[in-house]
Amino acid sequence: MLDQIQTPADIRKLKPSQLPGLCDELRDFLLSSVSQTGGHLSASLGVVELTVAMHYVFETPKDKLVWDVGHQAYIHKILTGRREQMCSIRKKGGISGFPKRDESAYDAFGTGHSSTSISAALGMALAAKLQGREQQSVAIIGDGAMTAGMAYEALNHAGDLDADMLVILNDNDMSISPNVGALSKYLTRLLSGQVYSRIRESGKKLLSSAPAVSRFTKKSEEHMKGMVLPGTLFEEMGFLYFGPVDGHDVCELVTILENLKQQSGPRLLHVVTQKGKGYAPAEDDPCTYHGVSSFNLSEGLSPVSSSLSGSPTYTQVFAQWLCDMAEQDDDLIGITPAMREGSGLVEFSQKFPERYYDVAIAEQHAVTLAAGMACEGSKPVVAIYSTFLQRAYDQLVHDVAIQNLSVTFAIDRAGLVGADGATHSGNYDISYLRCIPNMVVMVPADEQECRDMLYTAHCYEGPAAVRYPRGKGVGIRPQQQMQLLDIGKAKPLLQAKAGVRIALLMFGSLRKECEAAAKELGATLINMRFVKPLDEAMIRQACEQCDLIVTVEDNAVQGGAGSAVNEMLMCLGLNTVAVLNLGIPDEYIAHAEREDQLEACGLSSRQIVTQVKQLDHGRYCPNTLVSIQSASHS
Repeated sequence: MLDQIQTPADIRKLKPSQLPGLCDELRDFLLSSVSQTGGHLSASLGVVELTVAMHYVFETPKDKLVWDVGHQAYIHKILTGRREQMCSIRKKGGISGFPKRDESAYDAFGTGHSSTSISAALGMALAAKLQGREQQSVAIIGDGAMTAGMAYEALNHAGDLDADMLVILNDNDMSISPNVGALSKYLTRLLSGQVYSRIRESGKKLLSSAPAVSRFTKKSEEHMKGMVLPGTLFEEMGFLYFGPVDGHDVCELVTILENLKQQSGPRLLHVVTQKGKGYAPAEDDPCTYHGVSSFNLSEGLSPVSSSLSGSPTYTQVFAQWLCDMAEQDDDLIGITPAMREGSGLVEFSQKFPERYYDVAIAEQHAVTLAAGMACEGSKPVVAIYSTFLQRAYDQLVHDVAIQNLSVTFAIDRAGLVGADGATHSGNYDISYLRCIPNMVVMVPADEQECRDMLYTAHCYEGPAAVRYPRGKGVGIRPQQQMQLLDIGKAKPLLQAKAGVRIALLMFGSLRKECEAAAKELGATLINMRFVKPLDEAMIRQACEQCDLIVTVEDNAVQGGAGSAVNEMLMCLGLNTVAVLNLGIPDEYIAHAEREDQLEACGLSSRQIVTQVKQLDHGRYCPNTLVSIQSASHS
């Protein structure tokens, strides 16, 4: 059947009895496809039946399906005309791993982070009402996204407005309620049907003239439902609650969704699914199969060693440092917003469970929690992705920095991240951190330096951030011994050849690219190490010895480390050099291999050399300060 499905309209031509067979074909196709390309697997395996049922019942794309935590949407992509493109997912020039508005009319809202769906769907519902259009707005939220405050803000607003929308809670770890069975299924069908709705509304009208009786009846109804259904919270927020229902019974889902489609006002359907459904290894270990590289379906994923032997990733360097530091300092506390595996806290959580806090998808809470701990003399370490720290910016400023509290921010996935694309790239943290008073911002160039900087941040009295990229570094195996760095001091790496008056100021992880470029150019290479504070003495020396200063960073050029150098030169009156700022241009960088992204941004060694040579052949004038930002090469 799958070969006959080009758009959701083709699904609606099928009989309900054919839908289970279609779901089996979809699950087989998804497994075959992702095992070859890599990508997000467990979450999409869990929503096969739900996705089919929604496209069967709702008239997409006129009706809007708004996905939360966008990695659940692979089946949605397959059913909406992109089946043949799945072989290109997350690759250069291919389709995105997340919903993307400019990719398909069926992608109603772009998302890569969590807990946005209810707000977006509410906005769509209100806009459609104002414009006089009949439209169903459906938010599909799950995979932990209900732990974030934004979801409850939206629920509270929608319930207060009596908005015409449906929220589907995809409970894929059965954390809210396990009572899925015949009774639950019967109650859900009953509560979503027209008979119950008519009785309910008629009762409201009948009792409206007797407020005391009405209040008693409403309370009695809530208590009766509360005994068998976990929906009291949602009912109190103004939503009609239905469920829980088996999310893998596609025919039952169709019946319930058709009933709910006929109703109005804010409704919430609680669907229980199994993450990794249909593939035993993913069912047993859905976290490991959340995001995968290509693998053999019959063998499953190979175990990944966390050992630091060989060339470790920066995440592994952090993980080892955290455990080593915790052995030495009983005040150290590890905090993560639902990224235990991704941020490298698995071993720490096992060795020091009493000092480990996973706050779920609640980045704002994570930062203020750390602030509260720091007030009492603890030494919290917030392990967080760069792109997720953006969500806690207010807390970073008001709750940590203004109070000058000793909180260490271990910022993973800084810079370009490859296949996850624009929503997950950490391209802005230097820009948004360096403007905050009291902050120290460190950018390691290799694995040993990362370990030393984490130690330095932990010992520093005040807020300090260490930002490091995804993946491996230059191949250095860190030593057990840690060095306390002098705050704000840079480190020369290469001296210029005789007659060459060019200096490369390197900020962060592009050491291989910068070393190769500096050697070809014969230029001085300086590892700046600190974005804030800058090494004024080193910059003065570079200006005395050179006619061209080139800053290189894997952060947005606007407001980045290069901008900090420009500001210092202007303030100090050092106007005898030209300046070339190389970094990520003022655009969102599409998903591709990281090497391709660096090339597109002009940050490969070849591109660095080319741009410097272009200036060196007459495009800059000594004795004149000229700040030239790198253009996009994409």
